[in-house]
Amino acid sequence: MNNNSLSIDTEFFENIIAFNTLTNETYLTAIIDAVKPSFFKNDDIREVISVITKYFQKYNKIPNTTELKLHLVTDSQKNAFKRVVASFKQLDTKYNLDSLIENTEKFFKERAIYDAVLETANKYSQESNIDTNETLELFEKACGISLVDDLGLDYFNEIDKHIKQLQKVEKKLSTGWRWLDAKLSGGFLADGRAMYTFCGVTNSGKSIVLGNLATNIIAQDKTVPVISLEMSEDVYTQRIDSQLTRIPINNLRSEVTNLKSFVNNFKKTHRNARLFVKEYPPKSVTVNHIKAYLQKLQLKKGVKFDAIVMDYVNLIQPTVVTGHSYTDVKLVSEQLRALSYIFKCPVITCTQLGRTAFDELNPGLETTSESIGLSMTTDFQASIWSNDEDKELGVIHMGIQKNRFGINYGSHAFKIDYKTLAIDEIDDDFTENTEVVEVENQLEKLLK
Repeated sequence: MNNNSLSIDTEFFENIIAFNTLTNETYLTAIIDAVKPSFFKNDDIREVISVITKYFQKYNKIPNTTELKLHLVTDSQKNAFKRVVASFKQLDTKYNLDSLIENTEKFFKERAIYDAVLETANKYSQESNIDTNETLELFEKACGISLVDDLGLDYFNEIDKHIKQLQKVEKKLSTGWRWLDAKLSGGFLADGRAMYTFCGVTNSGKSIVLGNLATNIIAQDKTVPVISLEMSEDVYTQRIDSQLTRIPINNLRSEVTNLKSFVNNFKKTHRNARLFVKEYPPKSVTVNHIKAYLQKLQLKKGVKFDAIVMDYVNLIQPTVVTGHSYTDVKLVSEQLRALSYIFKCPVITCTQLGRTAFDELNPGLETTSESIGLSMTTDFQASIWSNDEDKELGVIHMGIQKNRFGINYGSHAFKIDYKTLAIDEIDDDFTENTEVVEVENQLEKLLK
């Protein structure tokens, strides 16, 4: 709502909502997901709204007079309906729909906040241990009520708008690896609305890849929060130390002077770069908790995120636990992907591959562990693997499993220094020859 919006007489406005709920199906469709009978102080309107909304949710239409009478089963309901209809005589029944919906949204938010305050006060008066995250979610839902829907693109009547968007250069955030940037048509979507997933079997290097992506992004003078549900902040930070400075991880304690000197120099040359590392125990937080943390971090530190790294998706607790791994992981994946819309930056995460992927070169999408629902939700998925010979040679492979932004096949070998856990591209004339790479990609496609 605009801060300059006019105040409304909320008690009188209840009658306006009741009238339009009974007579305007477009209006009822717009408010049905947000309206609650508890928002109304007038007992008669509350009773009528309850009947109307239940009917609409079941039959997807406003009841006509006959249908309504069938559902007004008690004398209390019938009398309430008569009094509500009688109150319509004082109304001017012509309304600007946009203004009506805007004022309804304001009304719902105010009443939802009021209900949240009452519920919170009751809890604090009855319980000693209060989950503040639940309280935060309650107020976020109240403030997040929105009735203004984007109706999408009217393709034939807005073709100029479409062409303008088509000609607009999409902002990209480099992954730090040329091969992967090429596969993603330039890199991660800088403005978000996308989730990128890297997968592998146990001990394949998933967290190493995420750590390298985080350091690659902050090297571009960007801001990245890394949220770990598997390793402690200290362990994750040591990996970042080594990946960023190229000081072997086992030598960090003896080279703290060099480490501090590097970090201080890095800060001078990358003044906008920020990196935050936050740990949670596995299965201890939901995406809502993570969202609350990220919002608090933005507020306290005054930053805008350029990417969110989450290690990893399967260790997040679903908001509704069904006990079915497919449903639970899919729900978490959908909520995690939604963060890329809320914070307007890409979300980068990882997941496990199942037993069938062990000892398999370039494992396919079907080997995703627990839930193929994650693969259905994510915008990009790449596998990570190395056999024993690769590990001895310092080679790690990445293969495209799913890609909404470009070619969805092909694999590439990177060099990995296991002393520093740093991943780099293999720079030689053969691998950099674009014709050779294209022939390799075509061969891989034929072999699939």
